[in-house]
Amino acid sequence: MEEEVSIQITDAELEIILDDLLMIHGYDFTSYSKASLKRRMNRLVLHDKFLSFAEFRYKLRAEPEYLQRFIEEITVNVTEMFRDVTFYKTVREQVLPVLATWPLIRIWHAGCSTGEEVYSMAILLKEANLLHKSLLYATDINPAVLANVRDGIFPLSMMKQYSENYIQSGGKKDFSSYYTALYNVVKFDEALGSKIILSTHNLVSDGSFNEFQLIMCRNVMIYFDKELQDRVLTLFDDSLEKLGFLALGAKESLKFSAISSKYKQLENREKIWRKVVE
Repeated sequence: MEEEVSIQITDAELEIILDDLLMIHGYDFTSYSKASLKRRMNRLVLHDKFLSFAEFRYKLRAEPEYLQRFIEEITVNVTEMFRDVTFYKTVREQVLPVLATWPLIRIWHAGCSTGEEVYSMAILLKEANLLHKSLLYATDINPAVLANVRDGIFPLSMMKQYSENYIQSGGKKDFSSYYTALYNVVKFDEALGSKIILSTHNLVSDGSFNEFQLIMCRNVMIYFDKELQDRVLTLFDDSLEKLGFLALGAKESLKFSAISSKYKQLENREKIWRKVVE
C-alpha cells in the first residue's frame, strides 16, 4: 500500500486562500510576505495531513474552529521574557525616566503574541514605581493567544532562562518573587496583569484607538511587505504622542520609511526611536 503524501500549496493556491480569508472572514494577509505565508501554510497542511487543496480550502471556508487553528499557526511569533537584554536595559535606563514625567503612561504592545513582553514591561514599570499610573494595551490578531496574556500563566521550564534575561537586563530582585509555581506552570502576580488591557486588533485593517507614549511592535513587521510596513508605521505615528517612543525588533527599522524624518534613534543604536516632530 502506497504511503499517503500531503499536498504542497502552490503560489496560485496561496492567492486563492488569501482571497477567501479576506472576502469571507475579513482577515487581510495579502500584504504579508508570501514566502513566509507559504512556508507556514505548507507546514500546517503537512501536519494536518491534507490530501487535496480542495479539502484544505473547504475547512478554512466552512469550519470556524479550523479557521482559528489556521490563524494561530500562521501568526505565531516566537517570544520570551526580557528578550534582547540590552534592549530592556535601555528601556529601563533611558525610556522609563522620560515616561515618568507623564501623569498617565499608556503603552501599546502591538502583536503581543502570548504576552511575555507585556509582563516584562509590567515588571520594569513596577520596579520604577510607575505601574500604578500605567496602562498596557496588549493587542494581537489572534484571540487565542490573548487568553494566555489574561491568565498570566507561562511554562515553569522557561523561568530559568527568563530569570537570567531579567538579571542581565538590569533586574535586581529575585525573579521568582513575581510568580507562583503551580506544577509545571507559573502564574504571575495579578497586580501585574491588572494593568493590562487586552483586545484583538488587526494591524492590517484596524485604525488607531488611543494616544500612547510608547509603542512596542517587535519582530512582527518582518512578515510584512514594504507597503504594509509603511501603512503600519503610519498607524503607529498617528497613535504616538510627540516625544513618545517607538520600539521595533532587531531586524526592523524606520530607515527609508515614510515617517523616518519625524523620528530620532537613540544614540546607543538600539531599535528605539523618539518622535521629535509632530
